[in-house]
Amino acid sequence: MIDARQQKIAQILVNYSTEVKPGEYVLIQGYSNNLPLLLEFYRECLKAGANPEIRIQPDGMLEMMFAYGSDEQLSYISPVAKTGVENYEVMLGLWGDINTKSLTGVPADKQKVFYGARTELMRIRTQREAEGKFRWCATQYPNEAAAQDAEMSLEEFEDFMYNACLLDAEDPVAEWRRIEKEQQVIVEYLNKAKQIRVVAQDTDLSMSVEGCKWINCCGKVNFPDGEIFTSPRKETVEGHIRFSYPVIYQGHEAEDVYLEFKDGKVVKATAGKGLGYLEALLDTDEGARYLGEIAIGTNYNIQRFTRNMLFDEKMGGTVHAAVGLAMPEAGGDNVSAVHMDMLCNMRDGGKFYADGKVIYENGEFVKGIF
Repeated sequence: MIDARQQKIAQILVNYSTEVKPGEYVLIQGYSNNLPLLLEFYRECLKAGANPEIRIQPDGMLEMMFAYGSDEQLSYISPVAKTGVENYEVMLGLWGDINTKSLTGVPADKQKVFYGARTELMRIRTQREAEGKFRWCATQYPNEAAAQDAEMSLEEFEDFMYNACLLDAEDPVAEWRRIEKEQQVIVEYLNKAKQIRVVAQDTDLSMSVEGCKWINCCGKVNFPDGEIFTSPRKETVEGHIRFSYPVIYQGHEAEDVYLEFKDGKVVKATAGKGLGYLEALLDTDEGARYLGEIAIGTNYNIQRFTRNMLFDEKMGGTVHAAVGLAMPEAGGDNVSAVHMDMLCNMRDGGKFYADGKVIYENGEFVKGIF
């Protein structure tokens, strides 16, 4: 029997997050072990009057592609995939592979070919999203693999996830609307800023955000949510940043990652572990060495690192930066097949400046500013 909380998540994602409308073409996608929740999405879309389609990626399929596919096959873009990106009005997604480490042994050059070939698809998707022609929201399917990565039992992970989603509230949607209202005050303040600076342990990073738009993340795209972000003027990023937590991307892990930027571009990268993969990722395409996002995590129901960026990037008391793809809706113009989020702890003396004024310190917004 499906967990009633999964039914509630389906209702929220369909009716609040993406606001599915009658007649809309909706893609629902996930893995074969996600079927119970995929079907709940399907049910809610039908009740909303939409035209949903479920697409299941069998567990292990991508691993097989990398094991047996030639470069020509890895770079092939299915006409069906391209048509979908150009025509779906809504996408509901589930993360939840049964083996989160299945791609760890895949050579970096193969992944570069595969993901690099999909840069154009990402450009089309993000552009349609910025134009209001495409909406999406994705969440985690709580399975054993995710629980193991987070070093929790499955039951413990489920409770953690649903608490982060605010499902314990009497009216979760009302709570997300409250968060939206509170964060909007901060967003409007930052929309007037021209320059920001992040200072933390072995970190001093500055960039222009003049003319950029800060985005209020309140359960409309990722679920759980809780962040505010923008895409900076990519050629203005200067300085260095050390990431406090391991960087997790496509099943690979890099630790103690340190990046230096000059004229917006990563000119030096070091890591205590996983440097080879990190460098290969930065060489995926022209945009992979530029900063596509800078953000502040605002979900204080998330207080532990889970090795799952859906949760980790929202962690209250942290700032995250992503190299690669920028969000057009935030004013960004950097195009890349990569979007790799990396997390910096701000709770031990970290400061976030807007036009020279400290607005966020020790993992909290400074009271009385907004």
